Amino acid sequence: MSAWIFDRPFSLILLIAVQLGCAAFFAWDVYADAVADPDGTGTAYFRIETLATLSLICAVLFETHHLRRLHQRQAQLEQQVSVASGALHSVMMAQFEEWGLTPSEQDVATFAIKGMSIAEIADLRGAAEGTVKSQLNAVYRKAGVSGRGALLGLLVDDLLAGPLVPAQTG
Repeated sequence: MSAWIFDRPFSLILLIAVQLGCAAFFAWDVYADAVADPDGTGTAYFRIETLATLSLICAVLFETHHLRRLHQRQAQLEQQVSVASGALHSVMMAQFEEWGLTPSEQDVATFAIKGMSIAEIADLRGAAEGTVKSQLNAVYRKAGVSGRGALLGLLVDDLLAGPLVPAQTG
């Protein structure tokens, strides 16, 4: 069985459900033993069985709580990535407008920032590679940078210049 299966929330939920079923079975068994032989509840076996059952129940509760916290953290991180993505897009569009890029240059710059090669950009835009190179050079010239890395660095610097989310007062 692959390790990736255990990285999925469904697998963890299934595992917790199986453990919960086992805990219920053992709790029922402890109860049945106590009802069938009330004098046997003082034996070491009964105490160990009860302790093991309680430990399993505690483990299920802990895992459920931890899974819920992981799910909340994942939702929070996804929201932060969404905010950052929107902020980067806003910074890019503002800079593109400030630099006076044409719509074609904006497309080429966006694809370049996403890490696409000149051939890939040309293919996506249905243009010749020479045209894409020319447009990319116009972007670099208007932005005042020497290449793709410097262009990305300039945009990231603008992104990091201020908070992505306004500070909450409270």
